[in-house]
Amino acid sequence: MRWGEISRKRPRNGEEGQHAERGAKEDVPPLRGWRGLALSSQRLRAGLILCRASGAGSGARLAGSPRLILLWRISRKSGGFASALKRGAARGLAAGTIYRAPTLENMDRANVLIVGGGVVGCAVAEALSRRWADIFLVEKNPKFGMATSSRNSGVIHSGIYYPKDSWKAKLCVAGNRLTKEFCVRHKVPHRTTGKLVVAKDAGEEAELLALKKKGEENGVEGLRLIDAVEIRRQEPHVKGHAALEVPSTGICSAEELVHAYARVAEGQGAHLVKRATVVRMEPQKDSVRVTLRIGDEEASEEETIEARCVVNSAGLYADEVAGMLGPRPWRIYPVRGEYCEIRGAKADLIRNLVYPLPHHDQLTLGVHFTKTLWGTTLVGPTATYVDGKENYERGRMEIAEFAEDAKTMLPEISAEDLQLGYSGLRPKLKAPGEKGVADFVIEADREVPQVIQLVGIESPGLTAAGAIGERVGELVGEVLG
Repeated sequence: MRWGEISRKRPRNGEEGQHAERGAKEDVPPLRGWRGLALSSQRLRAGLILCRASGAGSGARLAGSPRLILLWRISRKSGGFASALKRGAARGLAAGTIYRAPTLENMDRANVLIVGGGVVGCAVAEALSRRWADIFLVEKNPKFGMATSSRNSGVIHSGIYYPKDSWKAKLCVAGNRLTKEFCVRHKVPHRTTGKLVVAKDAGEEAELLALKKKGEENGVEGLRLIDAVEIRRQEPHVKGHAALEVPSTGICSAEELVHAYARVAEGQGAHLVKRATVVRMEPQKDSVRVTLRIGDEEASEEETIEARCVVNSAGLYADEVAGMLGPRPWRIYPVRGEYCEIRGAKADLIRNLVYPLPHHDQLTLGVHFTKTLWGTTLVGPTATYVDGKENYERGRMEIAEFAEDAKTMLPEISAEDLQLGYSGLRPKLKAPGEKGVADFVIEADREVPQVIQLVGIESPGLTAAGAIGERVGELVGEVLG
């Protein structure tokens, strides 16, 4: 049963939706104003009562438990604590539902509060909850990983593209191994496919050699140059002069990876809360006071949590969260990446992953071909600066432009073989026209060291997420001692 769902009786397998729907039709009004925050067992002794369902029609019994799952605020309008408890008992409370007396101080405490429930935030929660209790994560959306984390190619990158000793290089190489190991342990769909980075003519061969050298300096193993004959053997329909073979590259289900990190973190005791938006951060002597808006536009309330350490992993909004502490040097520029899908028989023209050389402006790795775990073939992503952090669709690229890019490596493709796919937004730190690669920002805030800033976590963030979690654990350890 999901948080906050109430039914008349403990459902049998497959009955959750049925009984939740039936409960919604009862004449007893649903309890509103859920707090969505779980606290440590110490808060039980401050007046929290855990009500656990004991079966249909038998009411609720009181239990003290260190596993507090969901807080509900009891307003005076609902008749107070005793009245709400009676109504809940009459309907059969979901196991783990928490009620709080209205006289309690409106202040909760945590060791660490993570802002943002994308793949990096959830991986950080998984890493920290292995070491500490009272780890909280808040996500403004109704699901984890709804933005950048699940709107990409799902590629497990090798680490060939990034400057030596940069965070992107180090954490991508480490993350390649950690991500695959995590996927194996937790049954996340993935596959090590390898990929080809293709030089279309002799003029690009020098760039291919430079890319190979960079990858080797970063510790990527197994790289080798292949000629046109070998390209054709591996990818019979791809046109190219030479290619860099990268055997460690893979793909995974990005959405399922996010959910696995979240599930494991919760299993280790972390408390993950959706529909919770940070509205203020106020530094204290040894903590940070964070005000949250819980709920949606129709029904929301503010809550305050005081955390010994805050991790800003807000993705596209990380600059805005950082700015709540005062002016900070980062600004995120949303860059939209769009995809097409090859439909029909020509989807089988590509066997694995095929990339061009990265663009000279280093804005993107180039429009490439990705054979997904489900057998479909994606073309993309593009790279276009857009005017808003929610602009996924306005002014989309025409299919004919995709086809023109695709034909340089796959001559048999045409616009008629493509259909528009999804799009995603990258949190770029480089403004339009700026050159070079901006590295990940992973550091303690220079003015408020209790806050760990993760800013500009774009590609290869999905691959690097597990390694970022380990690095953040080191920084949090310096704060918590």
